Amino acid sequence: MRGRSPIGNGVGPDKHGDAWRAWYLLLLIPFAALLWPPIYARETPEVFGIPFFYWYQFVAVPVAAALTVLVYVQTRPGRSAAGRRGPKR
Repeated sequence: MRGRSPIGNGVGPDKHGDAWRAWYLLLLIPFAALLWPPIYARETPEVFGIPFFYWYQFVAVPVAAALTVLVYVQTRPGRSAAGRRGPKR
């Protein structure tokens, strides 16, 4: 069964597999952004008196959530390729 898609007619690889993999790579952004603390382990710049270390992490949470929703919407089963591109005008 290797190389076959669970979706489709089972003949050859899934056409959407590579596109889906690209969407899933977006999930690495928040992971990588918080993985290495020396990137954000500093006090300046401050926002409303909050050191950079804290507000960077506070901002990372909604950004990660938004990316997760975006990836989910773009890769959920049952959506046609035309549905991902939007309506034709």
